[in-house]
Amino acid sequence: MTQFSDTEIQALKACAYALADAARPVTLQHFRSAGLMADNKLSDSFDPVTVADRGAEKAMRDVLAELRPRDSILGEEYGFQQGSSGLTWVLDPIDGTRSYISGTPTWGVLIAVGDENGPVMGVVDQPYIGERFFGGFGEAYCDGPMGVRELKTSDVKLLSDATLFTTFPEVGTSQERLAFEAVRDQVKLTRYGTDCYAYALVAAGQVELVIEAGLNSYDVQGPIAVIEAAGGIVTNWTGGPVHEGGQVLAAANPNIHAQALTLLHDYTG
Repeated sequence: MTQFSDTEIQALKACAYALADAARPVTLQHFRSAGLMADNKLSDSFDPVTVADRGAEKAMRDVLAELRPRDSILGEEYGFQQGSSGLTWVLDPIDGTRSYISGTPTWGVLIAVGDENGPVMGVVDQPYIGERFFGGFGEAYCDGPMGVRELKTSDVKLLSDATLFTTFPEVGTSQERLAFEAVRDQVKLTRYGTDCYAYALVAAGQVELVIEAGLNSYDVQGPIAVIEAAGGIVTNWTGGPVHEGGQVLAAANPNIHAQALTLLHDYTG
């Protein structure tokens, strides 16, 4: 893992804030606006993209061109841009575009920076609510309407006392859905449809688990950094690294993670 000086850490943090600040007005300009149109990126299902997605990512890329021109960029809408520094900014301008076009405030702007080993810092920003979840370099906090609050994951130890989130009840393939349902049947409460905000709630200690499949690196790197900084664990369904996407298990603590992993492994091992 790349080592950073205090000066470098402050520069990276300032850049992450500048990126989130640049994306906020673009997303808010179009949120709940009349006549917002969404293009479909897929031919066999619905994967929407809007002018807000594209505009927010462009605004963030403009910031990086000014502040971090040597860094690589991976964004959902405009792909990969090679740099020379060894660091990559991973951007999802609107995670949860389906929620965005539906008017629900559970979408967010995801920002991460790291190297080939994964993110070292991340942001989950919700412009409409005004909450910014930050994690990295020994810090984990939320800056929002209730002030700045430290993020700390839940210490609930038993799966039977846990709350589980996922975005889609279908989860993924039929086998992946069976694996998810094996965990769902053991927890106290299951909720659906909150996109990246569910991961922020894990970091905030409100819920214990998020289980999803079929994610991309830009869907998960920001949340990984925030949750891990707050004391949680994010892996794939076999306990390995997941910063490149795939099957994601985000857990509040090692106890909950181990119990969920055992159930998932019965279907995926």
